[in-house]
Amino acid sequence: MLLGALFSESGKHCVVSRVWKAENAWERARGLLGRPRLGEGEGLLLEPCRSVHCIGMSYALDLVYVDRRGRVCKLVQGLKPGRFSASLQGHATLEMAAGALQKTGIRLDDVLVWREEGR
Repeated sequence: MLLGALFSESGKHCVVSRVWKAENAWERARGLLGRPRLGEGEGLLLEPCRSVHCIGMSYALDLVYVDRRGRVCKLVQGLKPGRFSASLQGHATLEMAAGALQKTGIRLDDVLVWREEGR
């Protein structure tokens, strides 16, 4: 997985400071299964990804779906274990610990840009 961060469209404001980006189908399929809970300021970016399930998870997630341009098209707070979520307009999904979404200030129609660490 690649490590980076998510920024506002202008690139001036860091929205989520530690974001791992799944590099291949296996990493996207596994997602957070069998991994420790994400901490504050952490997330997992799955691209492409229009749906998420929490089957086999022991904790809830907050989700941010973005379209191909990085525009936030759907927000989900506290998706519980065993549940499913999807967005027809979504192209990528950011998974975060439950409660993290509110702290980020991310809103519908915001544009987010992922930047690999060191670039």
